[in-house]
Amino acid sequence: MDGRSTNSNKSDKYNKEKWKQINGVKTIEVLLWSIIFPGFGQILNGKYLKGIVLIPLIVLIIVKGNLNLIILSSLQGNVERAIQLINHKWILFFPCLYFFAIWDAYKDAGGGEKPYSSFLFLFSGYFMTVGTIFSTKITLFDLHIAPIWLPMISVIPGILVGLLLQWIIISKENV
Repeated sequence: MDGRSTNSNKSDKYNKEKWKQINGVKTIEVLLWSIIFPGFGQILNGKYLKGIVLIPLIVLIIVKGNLNLIILSSLQGNVERAIQLINHKWILFFPCLYFFAIWDAYKDAGGGEKPYSSFLFLFSGYFMTVGTIFSTKITLFDLHIAPIWLPMISVIPGILVGLLLQWIIISKENV
């Protein structure tokens, strides 16, 4: 081996140590960018191929599922139009892909080291999918809830169930 590869190894080790020093901030930054738009976190992590695959895939689902029009109509109070715009054949892919992309970027940035930490993301995606399925059927005081609200609210029990199951499994393993 020549001297350059040794220096390269020292440089790589230094970069990894530097990464660990700023990891807390970097992990949060990647998590937030992934929440804003899946694929951005992967690009920040240097996982360009993943990001380049995820971004067009998410855009395709958003366009084919009419998600932006659903959000716009819902926020403008035109709930019936928002319900008519939903294309369940496409929109049901969104929650799981969304939370997978967030988890993947978070994990690659150094987060999620605690066992079963993926449960938070997994069950959020599951509950959001269920919320999406029932978003056109559930009413409150004979009024339809805008189809974006039920899926978003459904993330809360998803987080709670994920954390509860994580705690139960870890507790049983430590007995």
